Amino acid sequence: MKKISVVIPCYNEEENVGPITEAVGEIFRRELPTYDYEILLIDNDSQDGTRSRIRELCRENRRIKAIFNAKNFGQFNSPYYAMLQSDGDATVLMAADFQDPPSMIPQYVRAWEEGYRIAVGIKTHSEEKPLMYWLRSQYYKWIRRLSEVDQIEHFTGFGLYDRSFIRVLRKLDDPTPFLRGIVAELGYRRKEIPYDQPRRRAGKTSNNFYKLYDAGMLSVTSYTKFGLRLATFVGMLTMMVSLIIALVYLVMKLLYWDRFQAGLVPLLVGMLFLGSVIIFFIGMMGEYILTINQRVMHRPLVVEEERLNFEGDGRGSDQAAGTEPSDGAKSASEQAHAPTLGEKE
Repeated sequence: MKKISVVIPCYNEEENVGPITEAVGEIFRRELPTYDYEILLIDNDSQDGTRSRIRELCRENRRIKAIFNAKNFGQFNSPYYAMLQSDGDATVLMAADFQDPPSMIPQYVRAWEEGYRIAVGIKTHSEEKPLMYWLRSQYYKWIRRLSEVDQIEHFTGFGLYDRSFIRVLRKLDDPTPFLRGIVAELGYRRKEIPYDQPRRRAGKTSNNFYKLYDAGMLSVTSYTKFGLRLATFVGMLTMMVSLIIALVYLVMKLLYWDRFQAGLVPLLVGMLFLGSVIIFFIGMMGEYILTINQRVMHRPLVVEEERLNFEGDGRGSDQAAGTEPSDGAKSASEQAHAPTLGEKE
């Protein structure tokens, strides 16, 4: 019997973790009865009652497994790390807030059985604010034109990934993984399935301007040369314009020595303009340097605080200590650079 691992990242989802696990279980019982499954919840240091609720779910159902992070490791590292810990023949990644509909899972499985190693959901409509959806659409179009990799528009990571692709992820050794770009760059032939994104079932999204900016800039610095090339071209353009203006002023001063008063206004405007351009591109290059710095430091994706219901599958406490798990899955420290608390180097 083939096994499907369903990975669900959580952060302050106290009201959603119970209903989402129940909905996923019902999908497998009703529409996918010939498949075995596990639900892997990874909690990114929630500040509400999410962890208590997850503990209850794990006690009630051994199919539900959990990883508790020692702190919040960001919206990209946590789900990526959980995917590396899955051991199913295929892994489904979805959100806990029902914006990734559980009803899509059978469609992903059917595409997988047709031979696709990756099946992903593409948003064709969203019940979020129209302005936000429009801005996202423009961003995706913009980044797709600029990137050397054919980026996937309106793709959030929601989808199914074959075990062979999970093995690819385990070999990447990337401390700042951006799954959306990795799927586009390194993924196998995929099937894109459209869906309408509903509103959150309950709770408040943790996304804010800073997190959205972080996601957008990670995509820019990881998959485009746009910022650096733009700095070069704007620098060349401003140099040419400045040279032309300087020559014009020189000629005017030579021809009308007594009558032509240049004044300080052009000089002041030019200094402010060039200064703002320089500061902007120093910041842009700083974003690239920050991305490089994060990658060369090789910090762990995640530091685990606790695991639940992993006993007996080769990925329990022994794996955290660095022993070799079964089924070809590498240890946490080897495959994801993620030691647990108290682990010796």
